[in-house]
Amino acid sequence: MSTWSAPRRPCRALGLLLLVVLGFLVLRRLHWPRLLSPWLRHRQSGLHTKGQNFMLEDSTFWIFGGSVHYFRVPRAYWRDRLLKMKACGLNTLTTYVPWNLHEPQRGTFDFSGNLDLEAFSQPASRLLFWVTLEAASILQSQPNAFGFTSSWLLRDSGMMLRTTYKGFTEAVDLYFDHLMSRVVPLQYKHGGPIIAVQVENEYGSYNKDPAYLPYVKKALEDRGIVELLLTSDNKDGLSNGVIDGAPVLATINLQSQHDLQLLTIFLLSVQGVQPKMVMEYWTGWFDSWGGPHNILDASEVLKTVSAIIDAGSSINLYMFHGGTNFGFINGAMHFHDYKSDVTSYDYDAVLTEAGDYTAKYVKLREFFGSISGSPLPPPPELLPKTAYESLRPALYLSLWDALQYMEPPTISEKPVNMENLPVNNGNGQSFGYTLYETTIGSPGVLRGLVRDRGQVFVNTVFIGFLDYDRKDIVIPLIQGYTVLRILVENCGASTTGNNIDEQRKGLIGNIYLNNSPLKNFRIYSLDMKKSFFQRFSSSAWNLVPETPVFPAFFLGALPVALSPLDTFMKLEGWEKGVVFINGQNLGRYWNIGPQETLYLPGAWLDQGINQVIVFEERAAGPVIQFTETPHLGRNQYIH
Repeated sequence: MSTWSAPRRPCRALGLLLLVVLGFLVLRRLHWPRLLSPWLRHRQSGLHTKGQNFMLEDSTFWIFGGSVHYFRVPRAYWRDRLLKMKACGLNTLTTYVPWNLHEPQRGTFDFSGNLDLEAFSQPASRLLFWVTLEAASILQSQPNAFGFTSSWLLRDSGMMLRTTYKGFTEAVDLYFDHLMSRVVPLQYKHGGPIIAVQVENEYGSYNKDPAYLPYVKKALEDRGIVELLLTSDNKDGLSNGVIDGAPVLATINLQSQHDLQLLTIFLLSVQGVQPKMVMEYWTGWFDSWGGPHNILDASEVLKTVSAIIDAGSSINLYMFHGGTNFGFINGAMHFHDYKSDVTSYDYDAVLTEAGDYTAKYVKLREFFGSISGSPLPPPPELLPKTAYESLRPALYLSLWDALQYMEPPTISEKPVNMENLPVNNGNGQSFGYTLYETTIGSPGVLRGLVRDRGQVFVNTVFIGFLDYDRKDIVIPLIQGYTVLRILVENCGASTTGNNIDEQRKGLIGNIYLNNSPLKNFRIYSLDMKKSFFQRFSSSAWNLVPETPVFPAFFLGALPVALSPLDTFMKLEGWEKGVVFINGQNLGRYWNIGPQETLYLPGAWLDQGINQVIVFEERAAGPVIQFTETPHLGRNQYIH
C-alpha cells in the first residue's frame, strides 16, 4: 500500500502533544496539588539530558509511552484508558490539543466537556504521570488538519500556514496567549506534571520557512515555557527539522527497524551524543473510505519495540489507543488521489476503538513487565457491551422540506466557498455540508471545481456527482426554468504534502453550464451542530413514507431500560450519511467500507429514551441494528 510505504504521513495541525511520564515517587497515593511546596524544593533541573541519558533531576529516566487523544475518547472513559496504559507497563502518555476544536471562532475558546484539557491531566497526575507538551505540531491524519484548516484562518486568501506570515503568527500568538495561561502552571518546575514541550512535529517534511521553528520556540519561551524542548520528524524530514544552534532535542518518528538505524546515525551526526527517543512508533495505521482495514501483526510490533529499547532508545507508541473521529473531525490523505479517513480511529492500536485488549496489549504488557523491575498492576476489567434491539425510525424530514427551518441562506452573485460564508459570527463554516442553489433554463454540461464531493440535483431529482475525479456532468433536457442544486460535503481536509494552504471547501470559484458561469446563488450552511437540529419543531416531522425523497433526516427512539452500555451501530441497507445520538455527532458511515459499524459509547446514552437522528444521502434501510462487536471490513492489509 503506497501510503504505508511512504513514511511521510499526513501533516498534523497546530496542536500540543502531551507526553505524560509516571514518576516513581513516594507520593504514590497522594494528590500532587496538596504537596506543591515540598515538591518544589526538589524540582530544580527537571527533565534534561546528560550524555546519552534522560535525567529527571538526578535520576536516569526512560520514557515508555503511548498516545491517547482525549477528544477521541468520551470523557467518562479517560481514567479507564489510562489505567489500562499503566497496567501495560507504560510510564508516558501523549496527546494532541486540537487548535480548531479549542478555538472554533477567532478569539472564542472552548475547554469544556470532552475538551477539558486540565481535567484530562488530573487522572494522569493521580496515576503519577508527568506531561510533555508538543506545541505547533501538525497532526498526522486528522482532525481536519487540526486547526490549520479552521474556517476563520482560511478566510484570508493569502494565508500561508506553518510560516511566519503575519496573519498566521498573529493567530498563533492569540491562541498561545490563552492556551499557555492554562499550561504554564502545570509545568514540572511549577509543581505540575509537564516535563517537556515539543516545538513542532514533522516540520522538516514541510519546511516552507526557515524562520518558523525559531519563531515557535521563542513564542513558547516568551509565554513562560521553561521545560525541555523537543522536535520530532520522520526520515523524509529529519534533516530539515532540526533547529540549528538551539538547545532543542531532536526525536524521530518511524515504523521499521531499518529506519531506526538510519535515523539514529543521522541524529548522532547533527547533535552528538544525546538521548535517543522514538517519539512515534506507529503501532498500526488509519483507514480510508473504500480502502482496506490496515493491520500490523502483534509479533512484528513486539519485535520492533524490543529492538528500539535494545538500541538504548526511549519510545512512545502511536497509538496506544486511537479512539474515534467523532463528528466531522476526520481528515484525509491526498498523495495522488484524495482519500477521506473513516470515522473509526481504531488504528489497529494496542487497545481497540472501544478500549478493549488486543494481542498487542498482551505481548507488550509481558515485555514491559519483564523490564519494569516491579510487578505491574492488574489490567482493569473490560467495559461491558450489549446489542440493543433493532430500531425502526418512525419519522422523516426531507432536506428540501427542512430548508424552511434553516437560517436564511446567503445570497451571492457567485459561489462562495465554505470558509468565506458570512456565518458563525463572520468565521465561516469549518465542517459539514453546504447547499448551493441557482436557477437554470437549459440543458448542457455542468463543470466546476468541487471540494470534496458534490451531489447534483435538478429540482429534487438526483443527477450525479462532482468530485476530484468527476469535474463535469450532463444536465438533461428541461422545460422552462428550474432549480439546480449542488449539495457539497466537506469530507475532511487533506493533511498531506505541501497543499495545506489550499484546503478550502465547497464550490471553489465559478461553476459553468455550457462554459457560461452561473450566477445568483442561494447558499445554505448545513454544519449540523446541535443548534442545527433545534430549529426542527416537532410538527416538522412526518411519518416515514414508503418511498422517501433523499437526502433526508430520519428520527427514531432507542430505549435503554438499565444502565447504558457500549454498543456498535450497524446500518445495513443504508448507503451514506451521518448519525446523531442525543445531539452528539457519532460521525459518518458509508457502505463502501472498510468500516461497517459506528462505535456508540454507553456514556453518551441515557437510561430511558434516546433520540437517534440519521442524515441519509441516498438510500435508507428498514432498521438500525446494534451489535456487541465492531466490523471493520473483510478486506485487510497486513503490513
